Amino acid sequence: MADTGQINRPLSPHLSIFRHWMNMMMSIVHRITGVGLGLTGILLVWWFLAAAVSAEYFAFVDDILTSWIGLLVLTVSLWAFWYHMLNGIRHLRWDMVKGMGIGEYARAGWITIIGSVVLTLITIFVAI
Repeated sequence: MADTGQINRPLSPHLSIFRHWMNMMMSIVHRITGVGLGLTGILLVWWFLAAAVSAEYFAFVDDILTSWIGLLVLTVSLWAFWYHMLNGIRHLRWDMVKGMGIGEYARAGWITIIGSVVLTLITIFVAI
């Protein structure tokens, strides 16, 4: 008969006990920005549909999206777009087996983070 007593096996480690590596954090943020971009896409479709419905409805939706909170959401979404794009390029490089060294992972991560902020600021500057 099988022994049903307590077995002293180690428990599976939880995510909270690990040191947060650059690649781990970049992966989590990549997933979050992907979901955020999908939700922002819904907002932009709503804005375009409002333009097709009537001038009054478009003015209503435009007032929401150009309020301070709407502009904040759009700015964060713009950063998410650039981050997602640059992180995708980083992954394409890995698919070509480039940038696979130990130090290169972190350097490419920092380039992605700083590049997304810089490209967001450039895009805002050009748009204004």
